[in-house]
Amino acid sequence: MALDLCTSICIDCVQKPRHILAEWDADACVWVATSDDVPGLATESDTLEALADKLKRLVPELMQANGESVDVGFRLSMIRKLHAEGCRIERPGNGDHDIWCSPHTDVRFPVDHKIKSRHTANAVLKQAGLPQSF
Repeated sequence: MALDLCTSICIDCVQKPRHILAEWDADACVWVATSDDVPGLATESDTLEALADKLKRLVPELMQANGESVDVGFRLSMIRKLHAEGCRIERPGNGDHDIWCSPHTDVRFPVDHKIKSRHTANAVLKQAGLPQSF
């Protein structure tokens, strides 16, 4: 079974879709992601949700490592802080955000795919019950 996933990333401030193929490997019991649009991408996860979460962090890093200009604003740093504190994506949102859950507050909160303002990043951290750091 294969599922064609597409993730959008801000490249030079222009949305450019990146097509990623996620396939179920029945022998290994994992989802495997590869892409011709993201050089070097080959990763796997136990669930499709965990794979999507991993790709949101990995794709911008790979693009930067391959010399592409990626405007990630405050989002990448904030996502790393959220993950380090045990916060997880509960589900994709309807549009340009995901719904996250914090173990500190047990509150669900949206995280926009593009956060350019430190005030927005700090507001998200506050909703997660974390100290403001931007």
